[in-house]
Amino acid sequence: MPRLSDFGHVFRLARAGFVLAREGAFVDVDRSALPPLARLPISLANLLARRGSHGFGGLAAAIDRLGPSYVKLGQFLATRPDIVGAKVAAELEKLQDRMAPADRATAVAALEAAFGAPIDALFVSFGDAVAAASIAQVHRARVSDAAGEREVAVKLLRPGVERRFARDLADMLYAAQSAERFDPRLRRLRLVEVVETLARSVKIEMDFRLEAAAASEFAENLAGDPAFRAPRIDWDRTRREALTMEWIDGTPLADPERLAELGFDPPRLGRALIQSFLRHALRDGFFHADMHPGNFFVDAEGRIVALDFGIMGRLGRKERRFLAEILYGFIRRDYRRVAEVHFEAGYVPATHRVDDFAQAIRAVGEPIHARTADQISMARVLTQLFDITGLFDMSTRLELVMLQKTMVVVEGVARKLDPHLDMWATAEPVVGGWIAENLGPRARLEDVAGALAQTARLLLEAPERIGRLAQRLETQEDWRTPLAPSPTRRSFAIPAALWAIFGALLALLYHFR
Repeated sequence: MPRLSDFGHVFRLARAGFVLAREGAFVDVDRSALPPLARLPISLANLLARRGSHGFGGLAAAIDRLGPSYVKLGQFLATRPDIVGAKVAAELEKLQDRMAPADRATAVAALEAAFGAPIDALFVSFGDAVAAASIAQVHRARVSDAAGEREVAVKLLRPGVERRFARDLADMLYAAQSAERFDPRLRRLRLVEVVETLARSVKIEMDFRLEAAAASEFAENLAGDPAFRAPRIDWDRTRREALTMEWIDGTPLADPERLAELGFDPPRLGRALIQSFLRHALRDGFFHADMHPGNFFVDAEGRIVALDFGIMGRLGRKERRFLAEILYGFIRRDYRRVAEVHFEAGYVPATHRVDDFAQAIRAVGEPIHARTADQISMARVLTQLFDITGLFDMSTRLELVMLQKTMVVVEGVARKLDPHLDMWATAEPVVGGWIAENLGPRARLEDVAGALAQTARLLLEAPERIGRLAQRLETQEDWRTPLAPSPTRRSFAIPAALWAIFGALLALLYHFR
C-alpha cells in the first residue's frame, strides 16, 4: 500500500521528468534496448520535447534547471559510464556547478553562529565570495596569529543546502528502488547503491572537518613529493560548517599557454600530473577523485597544488595490486596475465574461462599497439575494458569505477598540457616500480614473514580463545534435549570438544604453513 510520502516522491520526480523531457533529454534514448513497459513512457516524454531540442545535448541544461542536488547527481553519474553510457557521461561532464553566492552579510552571520564568536575575532578581514558551487562558497580572508598575518581561503556551507539535498536524495533513492523492482536486471547496475554512495559522499562533503582531515592526510602523503603538494589547514578556524586553509596563488593547470609564458614546461607538468596520480593511487591507496582542471594550480616553484578535497578515493591493497597488474599487463601485452588477475581478484565468476576473457582483453589491447604513442589513450583502453565486463557477468566495483573515471579526467588534463603525451611510457616507471617493490622477491619474503607472525599470534591467543569458548559452553543448555546433561557427561564432553577444536586448528595451521 502506498505511503503518503510516496506521493511527494512521485510528484517531485514527475516534475524532474517533465523538465528533462522538455529539454529533449530522452530523444536519443534507444527504446529498443529498454524493457517493453518503459518504451511507451519514453515515447510520450519525447512528445513534450521542445522543437529543435538537442537530445543528450540538452541534458546539462535540464539538470542545471533542476537545481544543485541534481547537478551533483549529474556530476556523480558522469563518473559512471557503465550506467549512463559514454555519450551521456561526456555531456554530464559539462555541468559546471556554479551557483549565485549568498551575500557577505549572510555568510558572516553563518560564520559567527558556527564559531560562536564575532567575525572580527576570527579574521583580520573577510571579503565577498569569490566562487560558489552547489554545497559551498569560498571567501578570501586574512588572519593574524603567532606566525604573522597571512591570506586564507574560507569555504562556507551554503545556507539551507542540507534540507534541500536531504529531500532530493530521498526522491532519487525512491526512484532507484522502484527501477530495480520494475526490472530486476537493473540490479547489476546497483542503482540503489549508487544513490546511497552519492548520499554518503554529499554527507561527507557537508562536514568540512572531514574534508580538512582528508586534505591533512593527503598532505602528509605528499611530504616527500617535490612536484605535488596540498594547502595547509587552519584547524583553529575550521568547524563543521566552515573550512579555512592556506590561500593558493598560482596559475590554473588548465592554461598551458599562460604556464609557458611564465617559464614553466607544460609537457613536464603533464607527466608529473600522471605520475603523481598513479603514485597516490598505488603507493598510498588514497587519491584525489575530483581532478578537473579547476582544482589544480601551479605555484611559483612549479609544483602542482591540489584544491577541494570533498571527493577522495581509497583503494585497498587488493585493488592496488589489481590496478598495477592490469596496467603492467597491457604495457607488456600479457593479456593472459591481465585475465588471470581478474579471476584471482574474484571480479569474474568462475563459470567463465580465463582463455575466453583473455581473448576479449586482447581485442581491447592489440589495437593500441598498432598506433603511435600520441594516439594511445589509457582512458580509452580502460573504458573499452569496462565495456566487456557485462559479457562476463562482472559486478560493478564502485571504487574501481571512480578510479577509472578519475584516470580519464587526469589523462584529459595531461594531454591538454602535452598533446603528444605517451601515457604508457609515462606510467611505466611508477607501475613497474610498484610491482617490483610490492610483488617482487623481497615483497614475497615480507608476505611470508607477515603470515608467520599472524600464525604465531593465533597460536599465542589459542588458549585464551579456547577458554572463552569453554565458558560459553558451560553457561549454555543442551538445546537438543529438554533433559539437563549429567555433570559427569558434561565435564567429559567439553574437554573432548575443546581438544577436537584445537586439533582442527593445528591441522589448518599445518596445511597453510
